[in-house]
Formats: sequence, C-alpha cells, structure tokens
Amino acid sequence: MAYDDSNIFARILRGEIPCKKLYEDDYALAFPDIHPQAPTHVLVVPKGRYVSLADFGATASPEEITGFFRAVSHVAKQLGVEESGYRLICNAGPDSHQEVPHFHAHILGGRALGHLLAPG
Repeated sequence: MAYDDSNIFARILRGEIPCKKLYEDDYALAFPDIHPQAPTHVLVVPKGRYVSLADFGATASPEEITGFFRAVSHVAKQLGVEESGYRLICNAGPDSHQEVPHFHAHILGGRALGHLLAPG
C-alpha cells in the first residue's frame, strides 16, 4: 500500500490539524486519542511516512526505529503508567481495524485492562 499524504496523522504532523502535544522530538509526536478506550489512551506517531509496522521495520533508519521506541517509553513514563502497567497496541491492516494508514502505537493504561481479545 502506498503512503497517503492526506491521512490525518500526516496532516497533524505538518501542523494543518491541531493536537494537544504531550511529547515531541525529532522522531515522534504523542497526543491523546480522540476516542479513548481507557483512562489513559495516547497515540505515538513516527514523523516518517510509514503505512504499517512492517513498512516501518523494513524502511525506517535504525535511528528512526530507536527514536520512536524511546519516545514510546518516555511517554509511558510521563503518563505515569510505567509502574502500574500499560498496553502497547500497533494495528496493521484491515483485520486489525487500522483506521489511519500511518504507522502508530496506542498506549493504553490507567486501570486494569483485562483480556486483549474477546472470544469469537
């Protein structure tokens, strides 16, 4: 799948759509999810043009990969969920219900989250 420069995260990264920045560095931007699924629900978005984790892992530089995951760790600590625990989710493709075709991670925490998958 080709990267779509009109996706909402690309527009946020370019400053065309405002967000409440919780963290930003050269590699990533973190902001609250607009439809939170837990008391703490933050998105961490790499600044590069990556559709999925597979794309990110295959084409991002080692510095981008390291910088992104360091940003995720920093944000989890900043949010106060590092000790109590949190869930890190990266959806990829239609079966996962990935809504935005720009690789990103969800940090969810702030309460016991229960089982990840519902029986089905």
